[in-house]
Amino acid sequence: MAEMTIAEIKQSAEQKMGKSLESLKNDLAKVRTGRAHTGILDHVMVDYYGSPTAVPQVANVSLVDSRTLGVQPYEKNMIGKIEKAIRDGDLGLNPATHGDIIRVPMPSLTEERRKDLIKVVRGEAETARVAMRNIRRDANGAVKDMVKAKTATEDEDRRTQDEVQKLTDKYIADIDKLLAEKEKDLLAV
Repeated sequence: MAEMTIAEIKQSAEQKMGKSLESLKNDLAKVRTGRAHTGILDHVMVDYYGSPTAVPQVANVSLVDSRTLGVQPYEKNMIGKIEKAIRDGDLGLNPATHGDIIRVPMPSLTEERRKDLIKVVRGEAETARVAMRNIRRDANGAVKDMVKAKTATEDEDRRTQDEVQKLTDKYIADIDKLLAEKEKDLLAV
């Protein structure tokens, strides 16, 4: 019986760490680098018949070249609304319509802006690391409680702490890898 609950604790910890890592990936994807990528407009909302809708759901977003996105609305009457939504978004983008395609050039990042963005992504990564450590602490605490309640042994406690630590180390290494990739993207001119 006790083994099952320890397994659940470990499984729960791993799921939470996985979710924290996914959350970090999403947060880092929102940080704009100098290069164009189609996911940059995922969080830009446009009024689609009265309901806020993400740009990729009302238009085909593609790469024209490494510094330019092409946005082709599925409905012609959406061109103006999408262009306005992109311009008003907090990404500092200046779209221009050419026929039925909206071209979105990516402005180059200044050195100062790059440094600011690196601080932002490092902060995001540190927040994710803290989340991992909190999950580890909660899992270890749950096993300690089981030992106190005599539903788990000291050996199980030690073994579980080792396994949860290995899990924590693995996820923190993943965070560091994501951070290094994002910093490289930000520094690439």
